[in-house]
Amino acid sequence: MFTGIITDLGTVRSVVPGGDTKLVVATRYAMAEVAIGASIACSGACLTVVEKDDGWFAAMVSAETMARTNLGSWREGTRINLERPLRLGDELGGHMVLGHVDGIARIVGRDPEGDSLRFSFEAPADLSRLIAPKGSVALDGVSLTVNEVEGRRFGVNIIPHTQSCTSFGTAAVGDTVNLEIDPLARYVARLLQTAGA
Repeated sequence: MFTGIITDLGTVRSVVPGGDTKLVVATRYAMAEVAIGASIACSGACLTVVEKDDGWFAAMVSAETMARTNLGSWREGTRINLERPLRLGDELGGHMVLGHVDGIARIVGRDPEGDSLRFSFEAPADLSRLIAPKGSVALDGVSLTVNEVEGRRFGVNIIPHTQSCTSFGTAAVGDTVNLEIDPLARYVARLLQTAGA
């Protein structure tokens, strides 16, 4: 369980293809405090630490995760948003984020708005109905408030702090992001679906 409050901007050191893909990520986390088997959200995808040392960790990524996320486009040097799991007693500053990516959204607009950037995204058709104005989404692991929704498109504002502390500072039109729907919306949709069956 995560909150969507990014605590480190990591860098992909290497991508090693195989039956599962091995990712090695450089981080500022004190890895001596992170156990093998612990979870770290990597741009929204919950991954398990399988190796570690000072300044880096490695995770194995299954074909299922590669198919549902943008991790397949990561290369050496890709900057990724990192968050360690929520602990009991921690402040819940964002919203409840599971680290289970629902799909991929594409950036279709990036415009200055005051000191912020107004990003527009296009969501997959099957997920767009679960996105609501003033609701929450996690995009590349970042907890964000939805400003408006029009069809498959929705917008969010990225304040200067978020620009400097996450990958959104360099994100461009055409880039893809991992999209996790608010878990509450997912469960409400499932209840309505089963009630109508």
